[in-house]
Amino acid sequence: MAYKLNEEEELILATVRKFLEKEVVPVATELEHRNEYPTEIVERMKEIGLFGANVPEEFGGQDLSYTVFAMIFEEISRVWMGLAGILGTHTVLCDVLARFGTQEQKSKFLPILARGEKRGAICLSEPQAGTDLQAIRTTAERRGDFYYINGSKMWITNARRAEALLILVKTDKTADPPFKGMSAFIAEKGEPGLTVSRDIDKLGYKSLETCELLFEDFRVPAGNLIAGREGEGFRQVMTGLEAERLNVAARGLGVARAAFEEAIKYSQERKTFGKPICEHQAIQLKLADMATKIEASRLLIYSAAEKKDRGERCDLEAGMAKLFATETAQECSLEAMRIFGGNGYAKDFPVERYYRDAPLLIIGGGTNELQRLIIARNLLKKYSINRS
Repeated sequence: MAYKLNEEEELILATVRKFLEKEVVPVATELEHRNEYPTEIVERMKEIGLFGANVPEEFGGQDLSYTVFAMIFEEISRVWMGLAGILGTHTVLCDVLARFGTQEQKSKFLPILARGEKRGAICLSEPQAGTDLQAIRTTAERRGDFYYINGSKMWITNARRAEALLILVKTDKTADPPFKGMSAFIAEKGEPGLTVSRDIDKLGYKSLETCELLFEDFRVPAGNLIAGREGEGFRQVMTGLEAERLNVAARGLGVARAAFEEAIKYSQERKTFGKPICEHQAIQLKLADMATKIEASRLLIYSAAEKKDRGERCDLEAGMAKLFATETAQECSLEAMRIFGGNGYAKDFPVERYYRDAPLLIIGGGTNELQRLIIARNLLKKYSINRS
């Protein structure tokens, strides 16, 4: 399966690659090691329109196909996966708004989100509810023209710098099954009652914050209820998570590709027993497996992206892509470290960063254990037989 880029898409990707090579590659390792937020890089991302990648053109976005969208996340993650995180949750918010928002909500929020004037975060997980989102406890109660949100959210990327939040809550605590009582809001910072309580110190995925949020009678206008109806938030968020799983899969592809490219280059430079290590069969086997899994990951991602571009549900395909590509990232980063030997464990080379970043991709966007269950359930539907 080969995706044919048009001239506009070719130009966009060329612009992204040039930006990454000239402005990100020289500073990525240093900023990541210092855990420093890449302020200047983010400003440039705004200028080249990356925050509007999946926003419709009528609202000032680029309205890219999801295949090109995935290609951009691959290219960014090949250079610095943490940078993709700044963009990733923002695009999920944009996707949910573009698909389910009222015309008023789209007109108000999408243009400023597309320009990156306000950046987005998604507030779904809680201390006791990550993979099982139906177990959330955060509530929203309507009083007059406002909803008041109470509870906490955990693992929120961009929590300090984002100014627009997609928040999943329960508006009906007695609903059975629970998802029927869940609603989604877009909220802006500024009202009292929202506290960023702490930053979570992480193994990898550095230079962007991951935080816990506390809500105490945090007031949100009733007009910010996505689609204007209660009880539809779970479905809205799940559809948005298809886009997240695509971008997480593409991040995995980018990390795997970076690890492979470093490893195959190093294997031709490093010598043992009088010859480059790439001439040793053990190293060749590793390189062959890495390259094969990278190409398979790419094809799975494109398959899912093309289905989403057609407006079809792609939870089966997105789950497969996310599962395979992120496991490939983990495997390739470890194999690259083994090819580098002691140098792979040192911060003098970027391989150790790939190794620290890769595990997040297996967990984030829905754990890979969950992806397997989603895949299996969809396969049973697809191949169902009459057992009566």
